[in-house]
Parts: sequence; structure tokens; C-alpha cells
Amino acid sequence: MRLFYSIGIWFYCFGVHVAAFFGHRNARLMLRGWHHWGEDLRKLDGRPVVWFHAASLGEFEQARPVLESYIGKHPEQQVLLTFFSPSGYEVRKNYPMAQAVCYLPPDLPLTVHRFTKRIKNLQAVFFVKYDFWFNYLAALKRRGIPTYIFSAIFRPNHYFFKPWGRWFLRQLKHCYTHLFVQNEESLRLLREHDVEHCTLAGDTRFDRVHQIAIAAEGNDTVERFLNGHDGKVLVCGSTWPPDETLIAQAIKQSSNQAIRLILAPHVISEEHLQQIERLFPDSIRYSKLSNTATQPDCHTSTLIIDNIGMLSKLYRYADVAYIGGGFGVGIHNILEAVTFGKPVLFGPNYGKFQEAKDIIARGGGWSHNNLDELNAHITPLLTDNDAYRLASQACTDYMNANLGSTDKILNTIED
Repeated sequence: MRLFYSIGIWFYCFGVHVAAFFGHRNARLMLRGWHHWGEDLRKLDGRPVVWFHAASLGEFEQARPVLESYIGKHPEQQVLLTFFSPSGYEVRKNYPMAQAVCYLPPDLPLTVHRFTKRIKNLQAVFFVKYDFWFNYLAALKRRGIPTYIFSAIFRPNHYFFKPWGRWFLRQLKHCYTHLFVQNEESLRLLREHDVEHCTLAGDTRFDRVHQIAIAAEGNDTVERFLNGHDGKVLVCGSTWPPDETLIAQAIKQSSNQAIRLILAPHVISEEHLQQIERLFPDSIRYSKLSNTATQPDCHTSTLIIDNIGMLSKLYRYADVAYIGGGFGVGIHNILEAVTFGKPVLFGPNYGKFQEAKDIIARGGGWSHNNLDELNAHITPLLTDNDAYRLASQACTDYMNANLGSTDKILNTIED
């Protein structure tokens, strides 16, 4: 089975080369990273090494509480940080707590042997959530390196539990030192399939967004936009065109004309920004407002965030948060808003996100399929103080109940 798996990885690599030949930006970045990992590893000296791997930027943020707490306990160790996708590497290639940052080379036997052989004095390896690279796992097992995965989540239809997936299941059993899972269902599935070295530790994203909330500072430009405004504030994060169209319709129909809107689209291309400006004529871009000392026009009701990296700190200004992506492949991060105690609204495609199901059950969030449903959910939050207070408290209680995953993981490892 390992041979067929490796052949599949080879075909994937061939596809990346083809895509790069035809000018695909991410494919070109990946190829460049695959060719230069040796230079990155030279930054490691002879001290002990701990290796963290994250698929992309989201998984890196999930890993940060564990990484930073681990290094706090083991300052004598240096960090190797690897990424699979450009979305992680290109943003965090200069992450200050890592001595070396690089793309993870393809999971092919010879490449894996060369890569792992170059990492001297390796103490432990941490994978995040769902990155399973079976040739790497086998190589680490042969070397006797403690190998962990945390914030992992498993579902009944996962390939590990299919009749043809028994080989993959054996790798879980024999290659990981310990598996830390997010929920009871994952724990039950693993133990039903005789994987006993697993622990329910929760999701480290709760710890990460809580850190962000504690460290969040004010934003002068946003505060200038909101200055003197006594009405409600709706922060819409990681939105896509279907979300934006629905929001524009809801604002027009709202009886609350004092709403201020802060909208941070997922894609900030010029074409998309112009499309948003047509939907919200009384809008101003963040970049334009930040470059002037003047107050925005009193009729300006929408601030368009036309840069990246700010969104998680902007939810502090919200009364209600709208999370985009629910009319596409799936919603974006709701916890960044929930950690501030902000009720959340999102589209129908949230089935893969346990936190969305949980917050709906607790009364701190609502999903909608159309404009009528969105209006039915948002109106009480904007007009009924008691309804808003209960929803906000539900969000706060949910966050408090789920903090501490990082400590559970590290305490188990230390024990």
C-alpha cells in the first residue's frame, strides 16, 4: 500500500509542475520552496530541535499557542516550522520564534529520507489537525522521534475507517506517540478502532483567539470612522459576493437606519472592491481614511477593509458579527468574533464546523438560507437589549468552557 500511496504523491507533484509551467502562482511558489529547503535548514545550529508542521496559515494560528508555550518551557530548543501551502509560508516565513521556516518537501521516500536526515538532534514533531504524511510518519517512527498530532478531528466517513483504509489506520496506531483530538466523536471513533493512545484535549483555536482578544489594541482609523456614532455596529468578516449582496439587501430593509457597517472581504482585488462599492455607495475604503486626518462624511455608513491581517482585532467594535463563506465551501472563523462575546450570523454551509453547531445550540449564533431568515435573526439582536445580552453571554460562556486545550496537550506530553 505504501507504494501506491507514494505513486499518488508523485502524480500530485507532477500536477504541481504542470500548473507551475502554465503560470499558476501558488504552484510556482511551492516548487521554489521545494527546491530551497536545504538552504533554510542551514539556519539550524547544533542545539535540540522541535519541529512544528502546519498545512496553511489557519493551522499555523491553531498551532501557535502550543508552539509558544512549548518553547516557553524549553527555551534551549530551536524551532523548525514547515508549511504545505503558500498561504502559510509566504505570510509567516519571518516568524520570529522559529529559527528555520520552509515548505515541507513532497512526501516521497527519497525526499523524506534526505529531509529528515538533515535535521540533527530532533526532539519532537507536532502536526496540526489533519495533515497526515505517511512516509514522514514512518521515517520519524524508525528514528524513534516522539510524534504528535493535536486539534485532530475524525468523522465516521473518514478514509481511515473505510474497508480499504486499514493500512492508513495502522499508521495512526503505530507511528504517532499520541493523538490529541477535538471532540468526543473523534475519541470514540479512534478507540472503536483500537487506537488507544489518544486524548480528548479540545481545539487550540480557542486559546489562540483568546490570546488575540486579550492583546487587541484600538485602531485609530476605525475609531475615527465610528466617532460620535451611537447606533449599532455590524462587522462582516471574510465575506464573498453572495454574503455582500445579502447584507446590502438587509441593511436597506432594516428599520434601524443608524447601523454602521465594517466590511472585510475575503478577496481584496480591485475588481471585488469596486463591486462592493457599488453595493454600498455610502462607503469609504480603510486605506483612504487612514491616509487622511479628516473625519469621514456623516453620510458614510460603511468602512471597507482593503488590507489583510486586521479582521480578528476588528470584532471588538462589533455589536453583531456576520461571518462569510456560508454560501460557498464553508464558513470562515467564527471564534474570532465569539471570543469578544459577539453574536454571530452565517450562511447555511457550516456542517463541517463543530463550533458553529455548538454556538447555535447555545443561542449565540444563527444560520440563514435567505434574506428573510437573515432579517429574522438580526432584527432582535439590533433592537432587543435582553435578546442581545443573552446571546452575548452565551458566546462568552462557550469560550470559557473551551479554553485550556494547550495546557492539556503540554501537560500530557510532559507527564
